[in-house]
Amino acid sequence: MKTNISFVDIARRLRELPLPDTQLVIGIADGGTVPANLVAYKLGCELRLVKIRYRNEANAPEYPAPVVSAMPDIPAGIKNILIVDDVSVSGKTIVALEELLNGYETRTLVFKGTADYVLFPEIANCVNWPWKLMS
Repeated sequence: MKTNISFVDIARRLRELPLPDTQLVIGIADGGTVPANLVAYKLGCELRLVKIRYRNEANAPEYPAPVVSAMPDIPAGIKNILIVDDVSVSGKTIVALEELLNGYETRTLVFKGTADYVLFPEIANCVNWPWKLMS
């Protein structure tokens, strides 16, 4: 059974969640594209997307470790980065990106799973995200 989450639920949680000082949001595409856009908008920050492949469409690991296929340029002067994804299952994708961003102050945010900030920590089962229902 999947839990239905609406954009209203997400907006409410984002308003209530205290977030760190952030100069740049980096979203993990594809799953984190919409969440990262919402968080960057809330924070009034620039947004960059990184393409990392680890799991396939069936949510099973596709590679032994996450593979980065497109890393964005980080603007000069950036120190504080918030990494955003929809879900963190094993945490391997986020850890791989944090390693690539060594030298920057990074924090992590996911909508479900394990990170520094979790929008829906009480949800353990699968989720029907509103942007997935539209496709």
